[in-house]
Amino acid sequence: MADEAQSLTGPDLTQGFEPARLNDGELLLGHANGEAVVIAKDAGECFAVSAKCTHYGGNLARGILVGGAIRCPLHHAEFCLRTGEVLTPPALDPVKSWALENRGDRLYVIGKAERKRSAQMTRPATQGPIVIVGGGAAGHAAAETLRNEGYSGKLTLLSAEPSPPSDRPNFKHYLAGMVPDEWIPLRPAGFFEEHRIELVLGARVTRIDIARGAVVLEGGKEYPYSRLLLATGADPVKLGVPGAELPHVHSLRSVEDCGAIIELCARAKQAVVVGASFIGLETAAALRKRNLQVRVVAPESRPLERVLGSQLGDFARALHESHGVEFHFGQTVRSVEPDAVTLSNGERVPADLVVAGIGVRPNIALAEAAGLTLDRGVVVNEYLETSVPGVYAAGDIARWPDPHSGEKIRVEHWVVAQRHGQIAARNMLGKEQRCELVPFFWTRQYDVSICYVGHAERWDELEVDGDLAQRDYRVSYRRNGRTLAVATVGRDIDSLRAEVDLERVRATT
Repeated sequence: MADEAQSLTGPDLTQGFEPARLNDGELLLGHANGEAVVIAKDAGECFAVSAKCTHYGGNLARGILVGGAIRCPLHHAEFCLRTGEVLTPPALDPVKSWALENRGDRLYVIGKAERKRSAQMTRPATQGPIVIVGGGAAGHAAAETLRNEGYSGKLTLLSAEPSPPSDRPNFKHYLAGMVPDEWIPLRPAGFFEEHRIELVLGARVTRIDIARGAVVLEGGKEYPYSRLLLATGADPVKLGVPGAELPHVHSLRSVEDCGAIIELCARAKQAVVVGASFIGLETAAALRKRNLQVRVVAPESRPLERVLGSQLGDFARALHESHGVEFHFGQTVRSVEPDAVTLSNGERVPADLVVAGIGVRPNIALAEAAGLTLDRGVVVNEYLETSVPGVYAAGDIARWPDPHSGEKIRVEHWVVAQRHGQIAARNMLGKEQRCELVPFFWTRQYDVSICYVGHAERWDELEVDGDLAQRDYRVSYRRNGRTLAVATVGRDIDSLRAEVDLERVRATT
């Protein structure tokens, strides 16, 4: 899941090092006072930050430098070199910044630096009440960013979930029994109260009163707003077949879903996963970790082909088959019974646990009822503002103008949702930050991670380098001679560099 914490290798930086020996853009891993520290030389200046990424502990010394920041090779979190603060998720917490002292031709790490922001705090354009609807990745990131950016007004986070914001990408590891309960909440108990974020769980929003600037809950309670963020996410597509309502049929979208599936795993032996999507395959891998016999049913001829192409699709299939997963391709589920599912070809497959991973639909009902402009999602401008001034949308529901492809896109990725929330929050405060992110996601199945940067709904050429059998692979998805996305296996630095390259490209048409 993540690199282990770095052992204390390299020089003792409290004894000094020669900055002249480092080239611009170079990283030096060492240690100070019993902690791993990385020295980064950027634009002729040296900086020191802790070497362990605060998101799953990736080794920053294996990352890259980009414009005064260091990016983690695991999941592309970005930290300011000067202060250690988080610039882009998925990391939530800063890394430690270490002070350097110049003594002749050597620099010495002399201790941790005092925490300060890299940019001067400016007074937000509003201190009126802000309401966020949705407690997922986008809503949570927006709430934290608002406070980090100096907003001190009334801030309400309305979540339909019964549990506090959760680390959804970790569900697959939690389901596999690989991580403890405390890894699932994004923040510990008391965090929201400490930061004066009114977190309302189980909040069923029935409508948005645009004219009066208020969000109305089931039961009639109202929350007035000066700015509103819709981050309602997506809902899992349910199996629409006889027997789908049986108690051993589940989807995997919430902490409660995880708990229900884990409880069933204690007595189940045969599982059917419906759908060979990312969530379907991750669920299959998790259930195999619990020693269930797993069968995957899907209508396509190979997994992940629509997004990743045939080579990675065949690789994923072979990976799962090597771990004992059985596939039923070209099939759908006709019905579910207490101990089996019947496929479209009439075959009856034993199952005392069924998990549906057949996609999600953006939850746009509130936006539609409020009269916001829709197009297979909520249409937003480059600042993530909807057709109604002061109302923003982020995450799975938002369709934004992508400057890299020249198209309006909607992306259902965890990191995209977090970064959307961050950008929307700043724009609600008058920062005018354009959404120019390059989408990124990762999937980990068994001991293999696939990273994907960019967005290619269609392509006319695949440029392949490396060997999947050796787990050393890169594929570029190209259209009309332009690279739109890159997927990698075992090439973390390639993935980071591809992200940077894609960030620099703007559509010309």
